[in-house]
Amino acid sequence: MLDEYLIVHKSILPDFFDAVLETRRLIETGEVTNVSAAVKITGISRSTYYKYKDWIMEPSTFSTGRKAVLSMMLFHEPGVLNKVLTDIAEGGASVLTITQSLPINDRASVTVSLDVGNMTENLDAMVKKISYRQGVESARIVAVE
Repeated sequence: MLDEYLIVHKSILPDFFDAVLETRRLIETGEVTNVSAAVKITGISRSTYYKYKDWIMEPSTFSTGRKAVLSMMLFHEPGVLNKVLTDIAEGGASVLTITQSLPINDRASVTVSLDVGNMTENLDAMVKKISYRQGVESARIVAVE
């Protein structure tokens, strides 16, 4: 999956890309309480923010290659999350946090942050393995730092 990404100097990108990053930072740090307030400060539309928020990332200057965030949609069936966590452990990653929504229409959204610094297998290969597991509707890398 990482082969689908490019590293591009931001000087050649439209200015609103920086505004999307700033909007996300305002929300994540709690400086503002909602998206409407954040986009008002940064001067972009809500639709621009929502269109690009999950696709624009900044590299970290502190711990490059150490953390990743994985977003998944899992069927509400016994043992599915356990099997996914086993795949993560077998790949050499450590789970830092797990956030799971209540199941709606027999599916739950699960976000897992990982320490990938000591992985024994490729992150893309691990996510691909998870995405093919029975009970997993989708799995994708949201961020890598």
